[in-house]
Amino acid sequence: MDEVVALDAEVPGAPVHKPVGGDEQREAAPGPVPGRTGDTRAPGNAPQDRTPHRRHRNHSAEERLRYWFDTTLTRGTAALCGWLALVCLALVVPVSTVLAWTDQHTPASLGSRIAAVWRNTGQTMRLGGEVGPPLRVALSVLLALIALFYVSTLVSLITTGLTDHLIALNRGRSRILERGHTVVLGWSEQIPTVVSELVAARTDRRRRVVAVLADREKPAMEEDLQATVGATGRTRIVCRTGRPTDPAALGRVSPATADCVLVLPRDDPRDDAEVVKTLLSLAAAVGETDPVRVVAAVRDDRYLTAARLAGGPRATVLDMDDIAARLVVDCARQPGLSHVHQELLDFAGHEFHTVGEPGLPGRTFAEAARACPVSTAVGIVHGDGTVALNPPRTTPLLAGDALLVIAEDERSTRLSATPAPHDPTALPHEPPDVPVRPERFLLLGWNRRAPRIVAQLALRTPPGSVLDVVAEPRGATLAGIRAVAAASGPDLTVLHRPGDPTLRETPDTLEPADYDAVIVLGPDYRPSHPDPDDRTLVTLLHLRARERASGRRIPVVTEMTDDRSRLIAPRAPGDDFVVSGRLIGLLMTQISQNPHLGAVFEELLAPGGNSLHLRPAAHYVRTGRTASFAAVAASAARQGACAIGYRSHARTPSAPDHGVRLNPPKAHVRYWHPEDRVVVIDRTGPPLGRAVGCPS
Repeated sequence: MDEVVALDAEVPGAPVHKPVGGDEQREAAPGPVPGRTGDTRAPGNAPQDRTPHRRHRNHSAEERLRYWFDTTLTRGTAALCGWLALVCLALVVPVSTVLAWTDQHTPASLGSRIAAVWRNTGQTMRLGGEVGPPLRVALSVLLALIALFYVSTLVSLITTGLTDHLIALNRGRSRILERGHTVVLGWSEQIPTVVSELVAARTDRRRRVVAVLADREKPAMEEDLQATVGATGRTRIVCRTGRPTDPAALGRVSPATADCVLVLPRDDPRDDAEVVKTLLSLAAAVGETDPVRVVAAVRDDRYLTAARLAGGPRATVLDMDDIAARLVVDCARQPGLSHVHQELLDFAGHEFHTVGEPGLPGRTFAEAARACPVSTAVGIVHGDGTVALNPPRTTPLLAGDALLVIAEDERSTRLSATPAPHDPTALPHEPPDVPVRPERFLLLGWNRRAPRIVAQLALRTPPGSVLDVVAEPRGATLAGIRAVAAASGPDLTVLHRPGDPTLRETPDTLEPADYDAVIVLGPDYRPSHPDPDDRTLVTLLHLRARERASGRRIPVVTEMTDDRSRLIAPRAPGDDFVVSGRLIGLLMTQISQNPHLGAVFEELLAPGGNSLHLRPAAHYVRTGRTASFAAVAASAARQGACAIGYRSHARTPSAPDHGVRLNPPKAHVRYWHPEDRVVVIDRTGPPLGRAVGCPS
């Protein structure tokens, strides 16, 4: 009976068997125990047969040994040390015995060999190994144990201290002590773009630091940036954990000594209040006596004024939705313009730079522009910080003025004594006339930026233009379409065609090829549907299928939120993709490196003033022949424009530059095709309508 009780005890890892239903009640009920004297149940009763069988389950020797070892480990550090000593002795003593018995220099007496075994064992286990009277041996062992305890404790303290310090560093709570670094606050879809461009902007400069503060774990941020950014060259990226809205956490990245602070927009427009709080916290952490230069962005214009007030006079706050709407409209009216913006905004090729040359004062803008053989002068940065983009050619440069150029880097602009020569016969006598006609646009989808897009189209399109909107007839969508139709005025007619852009029959019934441009919009970001580009990709697939079936090209302008979706989207030569998040990240980085560029891009994206345009090459050079780019620049200057590059008619979707080349050397000679386009900055605006014989 005792054996049965012992086997019935709980064993860790062993299954626990409980009776089911009435068996549990019968076992709990008082009465005779099955198998004992006085049991009145039938011998064949099922509960009697199964229960003893379960209790007498035999455990394997491996299970019993593992259970014994686990039980030993639970007895504490002393037990562990004891077992460690026993295991070591079990290994050391036999080996020491073999060494003593095989050593020819050891005396053959048993006592001498035992003493040799003890010396080997003591030296191996750091127990002194002294021989002699028992008291001497005991004292030597005691001293060895004291030394061993001291050394092991010292090592443990050092290890624990270093481990705690490394854990604290991995938590990202320590403060960095840097000057002239760039601080990035927040974590959103722009973080890979911003950090990558900051790294690219610093490749040719001294070693700089980019500090990132976000409410994420430091190892996770470092791992994500390493995967998306890659090698950082001479730029060191430092991540710190903390809420950007907490002034105490902001102190970890030393914003007061930073060159610039970038406050990234959140992925959800409803979180723009966090941007305002971050700007307020930044002002509290830095102080009002010496404010830091800040570049921030919001998605919802309702927070734009509050963000600018919170940021102070040295803050540049961008309206993401407004910029995205302007870019979409510009690309819809001038296909291919998105590639020009991409080239100007990233640091991979040629971008805007401010150059101050000793020989500039006293020259006119025209003279300075002609003296730049490998860069393109597009404006003047005055001494008071204001920027004049594409100024009159006779504008003089004064002391303290700088030249705004498009160049590969700041050092490539050198004034030449002799302008680059060109063939005067390559210039046309006068630009060809471009007939003005109404334009037709098709808008597939509706989101919060759609009203801004319609408003920009109403400002830029000629009278009689038409916009057909295909969207599902939901309440908010219908109200928004009615509102923009009433506000568009007589120049732009807005018509609603109920339908789902993701269905195949929608493009089949509309003939998208009959429109001057098709604009594809995705739905707004929602936590339940975090990837709005899914529906956009489906719509593009249907448009490309329709294009193949009809054999007619469909000019498409697509707005996307994730640049990775652009890489997998079905496309055709000349398609434009406006990835608002990436473009805003590029723009923020450019402004952080050159504060004058905020005013430059504000004017470039505005309906009036100087803007980027893709004009037919025939406006500036005789087509069907070779000519240098100096001839194109001279012809554009004669018409009051700045020619900054061209777009070749021979382009493929896989071409990295999409046929766009900015800032070619003035001596660059090429054959000018009638379908080539020249990229210019011009105040007069693009010709309304499209040139006959000059397709997009």
